[in-house]
Amino acid sequence: MGGPDAVLVFAWVAAVVAPILSMVMIRLSLSEGRIFLARAIAGVSIVAWALWVWAFLIEPTTLTVRHVTVESASWVGPPVRIGIISDTHVAAPHVDVPRVAGLVERMNGQAPDLVVLLGDYTGGHEPAEARAAPDRSEILQGVLAFKALRAPLGVYGVLGNHDSWFDEAAIEQALTQANVRVVENRAVAVETDSGRFWVAGLADMVSRRTRPSIPQALSAVPESDPVILLTHWPDPFAETPRRVALTLAGHTHCGQVNLPLVGRPILPSAGSRRWPCGLYDEGSRKLFVTGGIGVSILPVRFRAPPEIVILTLKAAP
Repeated sequence: MGGPDAVLVFAWVAAVVAPILSMVMIRLSLSEGRIFLARAIAGVSIVAWALWVWAFLIEPTTLTVRHVTVESASWVGPPVRIGIISDTHVAAPHVDVPRVAGLVERMNGQAPDLVVLLGDYTGGHEPAEARAAPDRSEILQGVLAFKALRAPLGVYGVLGNHDSWFDEAAIEQALTQANVRVVENRAVAVETDSGRFWVAGLADMVSRRTRPSIPQALSAVPESDPVILLTHWPDPFAETPRRVALTLAGHTHCGQVNLPLVGRPILPSAGSRRWPCGLYDEGSRKLFVTGGIGVSILPVRFRAPPEIVILTLKAAP
C-alpha cells in the first residue's frame, strides 16, 4: 500500500474513531461537572470532524463543470468551445477507470467543439517497471477511456511529469490508441468552415526524451493564424509570445488545499505559485490553469474541487 493509500485508510479510520473518542471525553467532562469544557469539546469535534471528512472523503470525489469565457486579441473567427481535462492521476486515491469513464460522459454531455487533455494521466511517482502489473494496466486503461470522447474538431493532448516518471512512450501509445493527437513540441492545423486555427503543445518539463520548446512548437504556424498552446505546467507561459491566443495548463491542482486567509500553502513549481488557478491576463497574453481531477501526495482537496472545464474562446471586441 502506497503512502497516499495509507493516508486514505487512516482518514476513514479517523472518521469513524474520532466521534467515539469525542463522546468519551464529553461524558468524562460532564461526569466531573465541567459543562463548559464538554461543550467546547463537542463544538471543536464537530467542526474538525466535518472538515476532515469533507476534505479527505467527499470533496475529492466530487466533479464540478466549470464554464469560462476568454476574449483574446489574437483570436479571429467565431468562438470555439474547448473542453479541458487534466490531472486524472488514475491509480492514485479517488480516481479509477470507471471515474474517468464518468467524467468523459459528463464532458460529452457538454458538447465541446474540441477537447484538450493536459497531462498527468498517471497516479503515483514510480516508474512502470517498479509497479505491479494490475497497477500498470489500470493506468493505461484509464488513458484508453478517453477514446469515448466526442468532439467534432478532435481531441488533443500533452504529457505531464507523472507520465514522464511512469513511461512516456507507453502513455503516448495509449493516447494514440484512444484517438488523442499528442502534440509534443509541435502544432497541428484544425480546419473549420470559417477558417483555420492551430493546436500546439509542449513537451513535459521533466521529460527524459526532449525539452519543452515554444519556438519548435510554433515553427509550422503562420504568423497570421490563431493558435492555442497546451502545456502541463503553467511555467512556460512566462515565455509565451503574444501571437498565442490562449495558453492552457494544469499541474497545480489549484493547490489541492485552499485555506481561508492563508491561501494555497503548497504549490509544485515557481510557475504554479505565480499562476496557481484560473484565468490570467498579462499584457493581452491569456493563460487558463485548471485544477484538474485527481490528487497527488495527499488524498485531499479542500476548496479546490475536481473540475472539468468548458472554455469559450472568442475574439476580443
